[in-house]
Amino acid sequence: MAKTIRIGTFNCENLFARYKFKTSRSVENISKEGWDVNDTKFGKFDKTVRKLTGLAIKKIKADVIALQEVENLEVLRRFRSKFLGGSKKFPHALVIDSYDPRKIDVAFLSRYPITHIKTHQDRKNKKKSRVFSRDCLEVDIDFKGQTITLYANHFKSMMGGRKKTRARRLDQANAVKAIIKDRFGTKAGKHPFIVLGDLNDYMKTDSEGSPSLNPIVKWSQVENVVNRLPADEQWTHFYPKKKSYHQLDYILVSKSLAKKVEKVAIERRGTPKRAERFTGKRFKGVGKNEPKASDHCPVVVEFKI
Repeated sequence: MAKTIRIGTFNCENLFARYKFKTSRSVENISKEGWDVNDTKFGKFDKTVRKLTGLAIKKIKADVIALQEVENLEVLRRFRSKFLGGSKKFPHALVIDSYDPRKIDVAFLSRYPITHIKTHQDRKNKKKSRVFSRDCLEVDIDFKGQTITLYANHFKSMMGGRKKTRARRLDQANAVKAIIKDRFGTKAGKHPFIVLGDLNDYMKTDSEGSPSLNPIVKWSQVENVVNRLPADEQWTHFYPKKKSYHQLDYILVSKSLAKKVEKVAIERRGTPKRAERFTGKRFKGVGKNEPKASDHCPVVVEFKI
């Protein structure tokens, strides 16, 4: 009998637990050298925002979810405990600290055992520079005897301009493809794997430049399953300055696994009201700009295996 599994991705936007120091200090030096815990001030995060973030995650009913912008494992566990039902709902939690100066990492929450973990954050390009400031975090999930390999990513943002930042994302897209080929070979699509996360670019050429994601999104061994939705329903992010709606969050499913996809969904009830294209009912408490679940929408895909 076929079994159902739901796998999702969500940039939950600044899932942090930060300190505010009494006097003006260099945050860069503090992060390198440490600090005296008695020399800090503590303030609560916005509970309404986190409640909305948690609600968005609950509503997609994912068995496994890749998260972006998570500060560390302690923060993730605390969030899981307060807003997601604790370890009974997601027994397995994973974050590995990266090199990102903002301390925003990729993470996993899973109902099923994580049996293999590999970080690629130290991977270098031809110029001997690190490809990923965050990571391409590789895990194997044991789904009742069936192994599915996931690659969680958070590519370089478009801050500073899409064209100006394109080269970094292109480098990252090529690296993810190479990582998968190193493990599964040139016919990687025969194996059950998924690339997922906030890839921070869209698949259209416009006045801002051309897509940087072609090497991985257009790769013959995967399918961008969000394309199964109607064209005007594929957006996962709204950028208010440009009033633009784009898919920035991806679930790229290997060709063999894509045959088992039953459903693809994007949860938008946590988006701020400024994203007027979504006309459905929002979660209670969502505002025009704030509070909101995130500036991104969670995406989920359902398989029958």
